Amino acid sequence: MPEVSVRLADAADRPVVKRLWLMFRHDLSEFDEVLPDTDGTFYADRPDVVLTDTDWAAYLMTIDARPAGLAFVRGLTGPKRVLNSFFVVRGARRAGIGLNAVQQVIARHQGPWEIAFQDANVGAVHFWRRVAREIAGDAWTEERRPVSHRPDLPPDVWISFDPSQGLSRKV
Repeated sequence: MPEVSVRLADAADRPVVKRLWLMFRHDLSEFDEVLPDTDGTFYADRPDVVLTDTDWAAYLMTIDARPAGLAFVRGLTGPKRVLNSFFVVRGARRAGIGLNAVQQVIARHQGPWEIAFQDANVGAVHFWRRVAREIAGDAWTEERRPVSHRPDLPPDVWISFDPSQGLSRKV
């Protein structure tokens, strides 16, 4: 397995983060039935918010200095962290890179975590349940919650855990 490096993104990474964000949103459009805006982008302002708001952190994943994915974490100033967005480029999937990267991201922030995904995204269902087991053992929960501002969509699945209550992490 290639070694993945995860680091905090900064303003200089904005162009790469925005391109990865577009790929991520394109992948998710299959599940949330969202088309791109007229300029061909999906919610193009999200990376700008994540890179400037102190309640957020943007992480860039690289393999041999090449972009391999991103992670957006919110709730840095609150009681729990939310892995708001997590994306691994298709060419780096199914090789353990995503699991390694998410473990690195979670290890950087103390406290409880929540991660949302869609039941229709079968790959995400398997991946996030595996992440919860690897990080928290049996000390995690799963629930369905309505999608905010989208009553037409099925509820999101939310996994919750506190790494300090589960297994020790391998990072």
